[in-house]
Amino acid sequence: MELLNRKCCSAKNYILTFFKWIIFAGITGFIGGLIGTAFHLSVERATEFRVANDWVLYFLPIGGIAIAVFYKLFKMNDSTGTNQIIDSIRTDDHVPIILAPLIFVSTVITHLFGGSAGREGAALQLGGSIGTFVGNIFKLDNKDMHLIVLCGMSGVFSALFGTPLTATLFAMEVISIGVIYYSSLVPCLASSLVAYGVSLFFGVAPVHYDLSIIPVLSLKTIALTTVLAALLAELSIIFCVVMHKTEHLMTHKIKDDYLRGFIGGLIVLLLTIIIKTHDYNGAGMDIVQNAIDGIVKPEAFLLKIIFTAITIGAGFKGGEIVPTFFIGATFGCFAGGLLGLDPGFSAALGLVSLFCGVVNAPIASIILSIELFGSEGIIFFAIACSVSYMLSGYYGLYSSQKIVYSKLKAEFININAK
Repeated sequence: MELLNRKCCSAKNYILTFFKWIIFAGITGFIGGLIGTAFHLSVERATEFRVANDWVLYFLPIGGIAIAVFYKLFKMNDSTGTNQIIDSIRTDDHVPIILAPLIFVSTVITHLFGGSAGREGAALQLGGSIGTFVGNIFKLDNKDMHLIVLCGMSGVFSALFGTPLTATLFAMEVISIGVIYYSSLVPCLASSLVAYGVSLFFGVAPVHYDLSIIPVLSLKTIALTTVLAALLAELSIIFCVVMHKTEHLMTHKIKDDYLRGFIGGLIVLLLTIIIKTHDYNGAGMDIVQNAIDGIVKPEAFLLKIIFTAITIGAGFKGGEIVPTFFIGATFGCFAGGLLGLDPGFSAALGLVSLFCGVVNAPIASIILSIELFGSEGIIFFAIACSVSYMLSGYYGLYSSQKIVYSKLKAEFININAK
């Protein structure tokens, strides 16, 4: 009887915990879906307005000052961002609630005036703030607060990109490379699915691309995919180093946040005037589509790195993942075509491989390839992600990310991404 009682208590504990997280994660996903949808639509409208009114770009330096003013007004450090969200998962630090409206408004300003940035950084920060808000309402303890923050991250990410499985695994995998918080699987998946459903209800279309050609699996195509992935791994290192060095340089050389935002915006404006194209302002998802269609300028990936590094380094908000899609797709289209692969398919490989290299999340990256491009070319994407993950070293976009285990052997190293 005693054994039976223990088993009943254990079963009860599992059932109660399951339903607890279904409810908490569902609430987090619902809020994240609403805010994520509003954020997506705001960024889209801002982008449409900028595209229809080129003169708006001339206000980019003023936009940099405005963002600095907002952060100063609410006594938030300009460097507060995704790294703080990642840190909060491993420590007892809580994400400030005010970060949500700040990153929302600041990212819309960045896209409205033509800064080169994405939206996933905002998604992770919005999600982290939402998770903290829900956790505070229900007075969750520190351990559960970590899980609810992950729920928020996966929920808003899912609402923005329409990739619920990628959002789930990315939130679980990106924090500590080599260690996945499997206890967050049900909560993150529930949050992602609810947020995804909310975004669909309001008409936000999932990000998806159709590939016209998928190569036949052969020794030759495997070898070419491996070579392309190796090149993308090196490009991921270059991108991460340029991003970090540019931010460090601008922060130390221009200590005043207002001046740094103004000068960074001015540089991006002048570069746009010099090269006579708006391809590198905003997220550039249209250029990603062109690359997958096999159309690309050879210099596109390099210019996007420069524009994004200056934008983020100057204090503009948004994130680096969508620019990563841009850089990977354009480089993949260009380099893959030279290698003899189909340029459009190479662009898809480039997008996923570079994403894997800069975030060190191979499982999420493979799932991303399925949600974006379908499952037919899964073997090629798995090869590309594996090679990119191994050869990208210990570099990453997020310096708070922990590389717990070595990429080369079964060895505990526990270092931060470079």
